[in-house]
Amino acid sequence: MKKILSYGMSLAMMATVSFSATSCIEETVPTNGFTEEQIKGSEKATEALLWGMPAKLNDINMFGDSRGFDWGYGSIMHIRDRQSGDCTRPYAGGYDWFARYEYNLYMGENSIFTQYLWNSYYKYVQSANEMIKAVPDEANVSDAVKGMKGAGYAFRAMLYLDMARCWEYLPTDATSNINADGNDVLHLTVPIIDENSTEESIKNNPRVTREKMAEFILGDLKKAEELIPNLEPSSRTLPHLDCVYGLLARYYMWLEDYPKAYEFASKAINETNTTPITEDQGLSKTSGFNDLSKWMWGIQQVKENSSVQSGILNWTGWMSPETTFGYANAGPYAIIDSKLYSSISKTDWRKKLYSPGTLDKNYEWYQTYAADLENMNITYDKWPSCVAIKFRPANGAVGDPNIGAASAYPLMRVEEMYFIKIEAAAHSDAEEGKEELVDFMKEYRDPSYKCTATSQADIIKEIVLQKRIELWGEGQSFFDIKRLDYAVNNAYKGTNHPTSGQLVTTRRPAWMNWVIVLTEQNNNAALVGWNNPDPTGKY
Repeated sequence: MKKILSYGMSLAMMATVSFSATSCIEETVPTNGFTEEQIKGSEKATEALLWGMPAKLNDINMFGDSRGFDWGYGSIMHIRDRQSGDCTRPYAGGYDWFARYEYNLYMGENSIFTQYLWNSYYKYVQSANEMIKAVPDEANVSDAVKGMKGAGYAFRAMLYLDMARCWEYLPTDATSNINADGNDVLHLTVPIIDENSTEESIKNNPRVTREKMAEFILGDLKKAEELIPNLEPSSRTLPHLDCVYGLLARYYMWLEDYPKAYEFASKAINETNTTPITEDQGLSKTSGFNDLSKWMWGIQQVKENSSVQSGILNWTGWMSPETTFGYANAGPYAIIDSKLYSSISKTDWRKKLYSPGTLDKNYEWYQTYAADLENMNITYDKWPSCVAIKFRPANGAVGDPNIGAASAYPLMRVEEMYFIKIEAAAHSDAEEGKEELVDFMKEYRDPSYKCTATSQADIIKEIVLQKRIELWGEGQSFFDIKRLDYAVNNAYKGTNHPTSGQLVTTRRPAWMNWVIVLTEQNNNAALVGWNNPDPTGKY
């Protein structure tokens, strides 16, 4: 078998591949003590598979050793944010394990950074397939089991919607849709592996078109919509009907069917019992953006998770600089792009989610906050400008990862639905979208907000800008930038991106068309010759 090249910034290593999407599908029977026959129709056994889906998103050390970017779905969210340009980190002597994704280095088929993304997603898909396969006959099971299967369809739809948007080739300014093998990969997504796939079928399983993938995802979402009202567990680590509508809203935005996106974003808002986070909630030192009850859907980590027990390979360890454990306060601070920070009005309470540093050193609220940090022995004086304090350690436990890292982070918030609805409206009627944006901002974020944009294109850009501010750190901006063909510029005057990350594109970046790892091509003949072009070094 060929080998994966795992590159450091100045060191090339060789790492053999231990598994691919092909090997993932071979584990058709879970190893939790139940046989397939026992699972069928058993609520207890099916429930074990149900909870296995969100648990899988917290898996760390996929490669069998500690790599700083290898800590589950939250890590992939952060990778998307780094590629959007909205988030950066100081390189900090090599402690920023995500630097290559921002610097567009080693993004080709023979890289461990590419392998991580591909293998992670298909590992998560496997857990959803096992859930769905466990209930082959919906007519002869309890309503509770039907609801669990509905959650399986929703999970799988979320994953394939992510994958379609990440791997689908869209035109760029640096690569061609006619790849090095002479094949046209425009609008090709990823191979579909479902609960009926066999070992033989996935050995010759091509990338599917946008249309075929859209049909598959919609099928899952319609089944989820039908079955998920029966789901009994109320935990928001599981999707419910509001989340299914939210996924449909994302789905129609991907397809640029804006009237449908508006419809389902509205349904999600009406169905959910969550409301936009208030200033007091968002700025809470103990529960700011770590409280699952405030969102439609999220990932909850608990002290038993290996990610929490690692002390460093978890969401809080990477995203909260207030902690004395983890990477976030050890040099590679999570930082909002300074241009994005400067676009936030001082009357908008979301500006308080970031340390102003020298940009706004007289910002009054920060003087009180700095005193609090000093009382907690946090070395805030070493922080550069724009360090994010959005995601707080659970219960304010800055020094104990067993408590502070046993936190939650969001997969879907109702605020996203408002912004989908607002943007979708603007595509049909720019003035209506502008009016809805002003209404939302004044009611929930900035009582002094004004939108000065006049053209439809500028109004949509302003809507997306406010959405990027709202969902900073939550992995969603990537999809809007890629969909709308927006450029990324990290090299403007006053940039806070490290020199190697100061890249400039004239339209959507080539690195947003993710590359399929070589080992998957070794196991799936239909992929040979049909990869996306390697974007490495193109800017």
